[in-house]
Amino acid sequence: MSHSTGQTPRTRLRRIVTALVLGLSVFLAPALVLAVDDPSEMLPDTKQEARAEAIGSQLRCLVCQNESIEDSSAGLARDLRRVVREHVAKGETDHQIMDWMVARYGNFIRLSPPLSVGTILLWSMPVLALLLGLGLAFFSYRRRAATPVAPPPLSEEEKARLAKLTKE
Repeated sequence: MSHSTGQTPRTRLRRIVTALVLGLSVFLAPALVLAVDDPSEMLPDTKQEARAEAIGSQLRCLVCQNESIEDSSAGLARDLRRVVREHVAKGETDHQIMDWMVARYGNFIRLSPPLSVGTILLWSMPVLALLLGLGLAFFSYRRRAATPVAPPPLSEEEKARLAKLTKE
């Protein structure tokens, strides 16, 4: 089935969808530009900038939570990058900057928190819960199998019926 323009309905649909996608991309392009980081937030000294990026790559974006502040385009990540660069420009050590961030936001700010009793418990809890559940199920099953369950006593009606059946 062809139209006067020689196009099939499928071809016309593809052209319409393509035009819509291109039209939407023109309107959405300015929003994508907002995700690009501002070069003015970078430090003029390349060594300081490299240190700031290294520190920022160890800090978790509190909005995204699975990205470093260097990789995130969230507003809070931008603010934290600025703070890190201010501390680097003041001449503070990496350790001092990390301590300041941890004091302000807790160990959650670190993408890889230091090994401590808390982190060991946090990572071992699923395994401990699984082992506890398996242990409870095992001992519950063994106790049920080991203790015979006595049947309930016969009622008077059942006793009479049993007596009648045994006489026959």
